[in-house]
Amino acid sequence: GEMGFEGIQGVDGKQGEKGEQGSKGEKGDLGPTGMTGPSGPKGVAGSKGGRGTPGKKGSRGAKGARGDTTKVLRSAFSAGLSKPFPPPNVPIRFDKILYNDQEDYNPSTGKFNCSVPGAYVFAYHLTVRGRPARVSLVARSRKVAKARETLYGQEIDQASFLTILKLSAGDQVWLEVARDWNGVYVSAEDDSVFTGFLLYPD
Repeated sequence: GEMGFEGIQGVDGKQGEKGEQGSKGEKGDLGPTGMTGPSGPKGVAGSKGGRGTPGKKGSRGAKGARGDTTKVLRSAFSAGLSKPFPPPNVPIRFDKILYNDQEDYNPSTGKFNCSVPGAYVFAYHLTVRGRPARVSLVARSRKVAKARETLYGQEIDQASFLTILKLSAGDQVWLEVARDWNGVYVSAEDDSVFTGFLLYPD
């Protein structure tokens, strides 16, 4: 016969078994940015970089404080004789002062008094006339150098001497002539001069 009418809808059936996994779908869109995580541990120091270019020249600094000045030690004299034929065996008194700013030389005694220990230069230039001259340089009461000039009649000559002595404070230096050898002379045209000065202090 002919096909009948559609019957009444039946009750829902039980859930079927899980089907097989389907094929992998396409990659989805990028999700929103997550929260920043905690800082990681400090990494190992890198290798030293190359030397940089020199920096610009700095401005000039302020002027420094003035340093201490070293006191310059001085001692010098030069004196001439005012009368000829000085007495023997005593210091010759060169009483015509040419230079004696530190006053270490005493013209009234003829003696140089050392105030600055050190090495000294002593020299004399003497005019000798008519009789011999035997001159001694005395230091610390000891004759450390001797010289003589032998003249007779009206002859005139010059005697010169130079030496270096090491002196201590308080030492004295002078010139003297021997008995019968005191032809040291001076006049308006002829001088006799005794000189000394500090070469360098101790």
